[in-house]
Amino acid sequence: MNLEKKVIVVTGAAQGLGKAIALSLAEQGANIALIDVNSEALAQAKAEFEALPGKAATFVCNIADEAQVVDLFNNIQSDLGGVDGLVNNAGILRDGLLVKAKDGQVTDTLSLKSWQQVIDVNLTGVFLCGREAAKHMIEDGRKGVIVNISSISRNGNVGQSNYAAAKAGVAALTTTWAKELARYGIRSAAVAPGFIETEMTGSIKPEILDKIKSTIPLKKMGSPDNIAETVKFIFTNDYVSGRVIEVDGALRL
Repeated sequence: MNLEKKVIVVTGAAQGLGKAIALSLAEQGANIALIDVNSEALAQAKAEFEALPGKAATFVCNIADEAQVVDLFNNIQSDLGGVDGLVNNAGILRDGLLVKAKDGQVTDTLSLKSWQQVIDVNLTGVFLCGREAAKHMIEDGRKGVIVNISSISRNGNVGQSNYAAAKAGVAALTTTWAKELARYGIRSAAVAPGFIETEMTGSIKPEILDKIKSTIPLKKMGSPDNIAETVKFIFTNDYVSGRVIEVDGALRL
């Protein structure tokens, strides 16, 4: 896909990976629909696009809410003229062990609320946005691209039952959509990041970060630009579909 003038929707675009991905695509001339729940952060992020070839428009949306997502894509259609691509990046963490015990007595469990919050945003939100994007692409006769952000945690990670399950589901959606949507000229692929330097990982204690880095064969964390470059590769290589690309410095959990 030549990205110039293409309309790309990026969720969770106000900061971190989402913003880096959106900026990278805008540098190639794509017009970006920036999606987030934080209107103030969205306004700040939009200012960074002013000098780039691609234009940016902001939309506030809770992607776990079906009615909001339907309205979102209808508004993007009206304001930007259609949808050529989607990056499903938005996600949250609610980490916790399935069961915590001491001396044979259970002291805590992962709550249903923490489970459901992560599944709602990280999996259901991906489904809803993917469905609506595909719907508009098909009705407009556009050969589009859907890129989902999964994680190497999809293989299982301590303290992340909810997150791992959601990201495994995202990988499954990716391959399913690639098979279902190919007849319409729509490609679907995913990126599975390892440990990336973002606002989220920035809150981790330095000694824990050092321990994490020591487990990575390349001995360093990735940058948001590493993920953005991979997303751009998927968009611009017209024969990439149905695959999950791991970007993790050779660390596979």
